[in-house]
Amino acid sequence: MSKKWIKGAIKHPGSFRQAAQKAGMSTMAYARRIMASPKASRRRKLQASLALTLSRLRKRRRNA
Repeated sequence: MSKKWIKGAIKHPGSFRQAAQKAGMSTMAYARRIMASPKASRRRKLQASLALTLSRLRKRRRNA
């Protein structure tokens, strides 16, 4: 597996963060809201899922 797999997984860097700022929320709060929303688009749900996953990876790396 490539060491830079995350870079390949993100097609539009910053787009989810920009949407979160537009909604007046932090990225993580927005991701949780999107995951709970039944009306959110599939793309937004995938972006939210990736954001939550990457935050967990970041926490794990920080604690290691």
